[in-house]
Amino acid sequence: MARGPGHEIALVDTPGIHRPEYRLNAAMVRDATDALAQADLVLWIVDASEKRGTGEEHIRRLIEKSGKPAILALNKIDRIAKPKLLPMLQEFAAGFDFRAIVPISARTGDGVERLTAALVENLPAGEAAYPEDFLTATPESEWIGELIREKLLERTREELPFASAVVVESVREDDAKNLTVVTASIVVEREGQKGIVIGAGGTMIREIGKAARAELEAETGRKFFLELTVKVRERWRDDERFLSQLVEGPGGKRP
Repeated sequence: MARGPGHEIALVDTPGIHRPEYRLNAAMVRDATDALAQADLVLWIVDASEKRGTGEEHIRRLIEKSGKPAILALNKIDRIAKPKLLPMLQEFAAGFDFRAIVPISARTGDGVERLTAALVENLPAGEAAYPEDFLTATPESEWIGELIREKLLERTREELPFASAVVVESVREDDAKNLTVVTASIVVEREGQKGIVIGAGGTMIREIGKAARAELEAETGRKFFLELTVKVRERWRDDERFLSQLVEGPGGKRP
């Protein structure tokens, strides 16, 4: 949720559209394409520092087929030489009638205000749909799981970029100790990957837990205790039963 004077923007962050190699990837692509049908406005974010590929044409056709207005944000402009930016802008403008094309850098903040203004200008007018203190519709357990996985990927991205998942098994309050206790499993596909996540003498998993706990406490103002374990589940990305557990969350209830 993003707010400012006179506007409210509900952002739906979808998985990236890509060629699915597993059932997990196919489900992610379905989520992304389904979101196109529900959105008032599409924001397509492209990494300007990467080479152009055929996948971009596929995404452009999906947006065109949806019939929804779209804005293009060219991110990471701080990583490319300025003379390369204008031809890139012209190339994208020639392929689709975007409402706006905004070069930005999420790292430096350059262009972010211009992007916000473009979103506000192109969204339909209406009454506020959410209370002023509303931040997200994401269930807390899902948010915690994503935060733990973020800390995991920051430290192991080279070794296992897509081979890990986080299952939050429970989130409970320990009133006697004034703690929120989170029990979660980091799931990998092979024994060798388990060793990477645990680290020598457990150093890696402790570092992941420490970083996740610090951010949870900073964001919520509450004290957390994380119980993290590592489990091996071969080919979990093709396991429909396991994938349903990831969606349903703690207690087997779908968010």
